[in-house]
Amino acid sequence: MSVTREKVSAVEPPAFAVTLRNAGLAGAGGAGFPTYAKWDRLEEVDSLLVNHQESEPNYYMDKWLGRERADELAALFDGLLDRAFDRIVVAAKRTDREAWLGDLEAATEATVYEPGDLPIDGTETGVVIAYTADKYEFGMETVLMRIVAGVVMAGDELPMDHGWIVQNTETLANVARALVDGEPMTEKFVHVDGRVPTHRFLRVPVGTPATDLLEAAGRADELGANEVVLDGGPGWCFEIERPPDEFGVRKRTNCLLVMADSVVEENRLGSGGRINVLASAAWSESSHETAPTARLEPERVVVPLLTNPAFEGVVTPSEPIVRAGDEVEPGELIARPGDGISTAQHAPIDGTVTGVADRSVTIERDEASAAGTAGAEPADPHRIYWSWCRECGRYLPEPQLEAVSPTEFVCSQCR
Repeated sequence: MSVTREKVSAVEPPAFAVTLRNAGLAGAGGAGFPTYAKWDRLEEVDSLLVNHQESEPNYYMDKWLGRERADELAALFDGLLDRAFDRIVVAAKRTDREAWLGDLEAATEATVYEPGDLPIDGTETGVVIAYTADKYEFGMETVLMRIVAGVVMAGDELPMDHGWIVQNTETLANVARALVDGEPMTEKFVHVDGRVPTHRFLRVPVGTPATDLLEAAGRADELGANEVVLDGGPGWCFEIERPPDEFGVRKRTNCLLVMADSVVEENRLGSGGRINVLASAAWSESSHETAPTARLEPERVVVPLLTNPAFEGVVTPSEPIVRAGDEVEPGELIARPGDGISTAQHAPIDGTVTGVADRSVTIERDEASAAGTAGAEPADPHRIYWSWCRECGRYLPEPQLEAVSPTEFVCSQCR
C-alpha cells in the first residue's frame, strides 16, 4: 500500500473537512468556494466527480496534473475509495484521451465510458473515466452532472444534495497535499495569455502581483490606455478593476488575459460582469506552454483574505493574526478562519509583513529572508503561534519557541 493511500485511508470522515479548512483550500478555479464546505457533508455522499474538462482553449493545469501525477492521483483515489466514496468518476474530453489520459487510465485501472455510453451505470464502483464530447459548456458543474451522472439539479440544489462532491483536478491535488503532507494551499498554477508576446504556464505563490506574471509573459511595460487585464479564461472571465500591481493572484485564479478594452466591451454578458472573448481570437491555434515552465519568486505578495469577493456575506474573510513588522516563513499561518464559512491563510513566501488590511495581508521579502535562514536570530520566546487542534479543529494561541506542525497539535481540552 502506498504512503498516500495509507494516510488517506486512516482519516476519519469528520477530519477531512477540518484538515481542508485549516489548510486554507479553496476551489482552484471557478467560483473558488472554500473546499471544506463540500467535504463537511462527506457522510451524505457516496460519489466524487472529478471535473477534468478544462474547457478553456488555453488551459493545461488539469491535463498536465492528470498525466504527470497520475500515480499520486491514483493513490489518492484508492485512499478515498477505502474511506469515503463508492465511486470516483473522472470526466474528461474524448479529444484529450490520447495525448493526456493514458497514464491516468493505466494507474487507476479505470472503467472507461465513451461519450455515447453516458450517463454511467449507477451501480458502478471504483474509478471510472467518463469521456464526453468536446463542448465548452460541459465544464459547468450542473451540465457535467447531467451528462455524466444523469443527475438534473433544480434551482439552488447542490451536487451534495444528490450524493456527489464535484472538484477539479488541481483542487484534488491540493487535497492530497493537505491530507498526506499537511501542506497548506500557498501556490497556484496560472496561465498568462492575450496581448502578450508569449503564452505562459506558471507556478506562482498566492498573492503574486499581476505585474510579475505579465512581465514573465514579456509585458514588462505598463498597460496601454486601451488595455485591460482579465481574471479567467477566454470563455469565462472578469475585469480586474484595479492596477495590476495591486492585484494579488487568488486561489481561484487560473489565467490572466490582456485584452483591448473595445473587445471587452463588445463581449460583456448581462449584468453579472462575465466576459466571453472566445470568438475574438483563434486561441487554440496559438503556441502554448503545456507544462509549467517556471516558478515565480515575487518580492512582494498581497494575500487575499476572501478568495472570491462575490461571496461577500456568504463566506467570511479570514482573520489576520499577524501585524506589520512580523517575520513569517512559507506555510506559516497568517490568518485564521473567521466565523461561519471561512478558511485559513498562510504565508506563501518568507519575509516581513508590511501591511494588514480588511481584505489582504502584504508580505515583502527582505535581505535576511532572501539570504535564507542561516545565522537567523532565535525565535522570540514571547511570540504567539496559532495552531489547530487535530481532534476538534479549533484554532488556539499557544506560546512556543517555534511554530508547531499543524498536524501534530492536540489542545488541552482534547488531551
